[in-house]
Amino acid sequence: MPGGVSAPVRVLGVDPGLHITGYGVLELSGKRIRLIEAGVVKSRSETLEGRVRDIYKGVREVVEKFSPESLALEALYSHYKRPMTAVLMGHARGAICLAASLSGIPVISYAATAVKKTLTGNGRAPKDQMQRTIQLELGLRSYPNPPDVADALAIALCHLYTFL
Repeated sequence: MPGGVSAPVRVLGVDPGLHITGYGVLELSGKRIRLIEAGVVKSRSETLEGRVRDIYKGVREVVEKFSPESLALEALYSHYKRPMTAVLMGHARGAICLAASLSGIPVISYAATAVKKTLTGNGRAPKDQMQRTIQLELGLRSYPNPPDVADALAIALCHLYTFL
């Protein structure tokens, strides 16, 4: 766990998605990590441009409300069988990066396997193991749901554990 930090530090973790984007705001004060808020930005739009707009507006609202010092974001991953997925996710990431950039917040990307390895020791940890880990690390009564929220919190925790 990072130590020696005198002023509280806020990190916004984001798990990008075109329909559901998970987010989690964590605050590090001394050696204590506290959950400030977690949730999802949903888009009900039928068009790609509408979804991108909704993601941008939703993330921008979270940034304005909580004023994080940095935004930790899941890195883009492309599987050779589904290259279009990476292209579509690039749109969501672009909207998120724009919201952070216009607020002067640096964006740090983490590969999903690096996040999983940092938190569980297993770069291929399944969703339920990640949810359980987040529940234990943050002292939550139940698993964070949907899994997009757990992923966003995991990205924020990974950032706090490795960057600060």
